[in-house]
Amino acid sequence: MRTRIAITPLLLLTSTSLFAESIADTPENREREAARYVETMSPRDLFRDAAEKAAASLPAGDREQFKARLAERFDFVALASAMKASMVKYFTAEELKALADLYSSPVGKSAKGKFGAYMADVGAAMQAEMSKARATIEDGTRR
Repeated sequence: MRTRIAITPLLLLTSTSLFAESIADTPENREREAARYVETMSPRDLFRDAAEKAAASLPAGDREQFKARLAERFDFVALASAMKASMVKYFTAEELKALADLYSSPVGKSAKGKFGAYMADVGAAMQAEMSKARATIEDGTRR
C-alpha cells in the first residue's frame, strides 16, 4: 500500500509529461494555432459584444436596427486577418495552442461567454482609475 501511495505521484507526473504536447515555435505552427484560436474566438462573437456596448447608449427602440446595420457593413474577414497577424506576431506557437485549447474546451467556452461582461466591468474601472490618476497629475497632488 505504501509503495502504491509513493508511486502514484510519480505516475501522475510522468503521464502528464507524456501527454503534454510541446510544439516547435515556427511561423507555420503559429499560423495554424492562431487560425484555431480565431475559430474558437470568432470575430463575430467579438463584434457582437462590441456592438452591444456601442448600442447601449442609443434609445432602446433603435438598438437592434443599429446593430443589424453595423453588422451588414462590418468586415469580419479583415478583423479575422488582423487578429491572426497580431497573434502570430506576439504569441509563441505553444501559447497560441494553449489559448485555442482553452477556448475550445467546455470550461473555456463558458468563460468566453462571460468575457464581455467582465471586460465592461474592468473597462469602466480602468477608465475611472485613469481619470483619477490624470486629475492628480493635472492638479499636482498625490493619491
